[in-house]
Amino acid sequence: MCLAIIAIDAHPRYSLVVAANRDEFHARPTAAAAWWDETLVAGRDLQAGGTWLGVTRAGRFAFLTNVREPHRTDRALPSRGALVPHVLRDASPPPRALAAARERGLRHNGFNLVAGTAVTAAWTSNRAERVVELAPGVHGLSNALLDAPWPKVVRTEAAVSAWLAASLDDVEPLFDALADRTIAPDAALPNTGVALDWERRLSAAFIVSDNYGTRSSTIVTIDRSGRARFVERSFAASGHPCGEVVHDFDVVAG
Repeated sequence: MCLAIIAIDAHPRYSLVVAANRDEFHARPTAAAAWWDETLVAGRDLQAGGTWLGVTRAGRFAFLTNVREPHRTDRALPSRGALVPHVLRDASPPPRALAAARERGLRHNGFNLVAGTAVTAAWTSNRAERVVELAPGVHGLSNALLDAPWPKVVRTEAAVSAWLAASLDDVEPLFDALADRTIAPDAALPNTGVALDWERRLSAAFIVSDNYGTRSSTIVTIDRSGRARFVERSFAASGHPCGEVVHDFDVVAG
């Protein structure tokens, strides 16, 4: 996952909204979101077996973004995607589960990890020193730490906030926000250690290139009556849609 906006208790109908893009190499094999042994719904990385975003039948969610630090990345380390199902299956409260994941995650490349329920959420990172419980409202993540004002985070947060302010039920405007291909001006780009042409390309919410780009966009909602919806749209290297899955379910007490 490379862009995620989360809205907590900020909409009259939805207690939780997550809008997220997964960017990845197109050659990396992936399975569309489906139920894992009937306990959680998530996409699956078929190379390492983990995931980037998942939700359980009890309404517990978790998602992960990588921290972009090319000069510090060690490809021999374990896949960060294993952390998401581990946190989802941890019976302890999300902040405690995140604290344990952060300790395990010291053996991984850099990541952000968010987990919560329909009414609460928390964030941690193995590039930070603690777990932070998120206040109600809108929060954004890309490949830096929580709420870092990268251009695509700022633009997408603004679009989500406008949708929330309009009290719309239709999530299509959120998919429109995730589909934004605007390239940030050079003066606004972060300096993460990649080449300038890649820094430009990666500044868009939706990335298109032959070998790497936005593979899927996902909207997760849990409404105040306990009804959850997980919508995942997949994309080809051209940026054209190539699949959609929808999972609706009632949240049940865990």
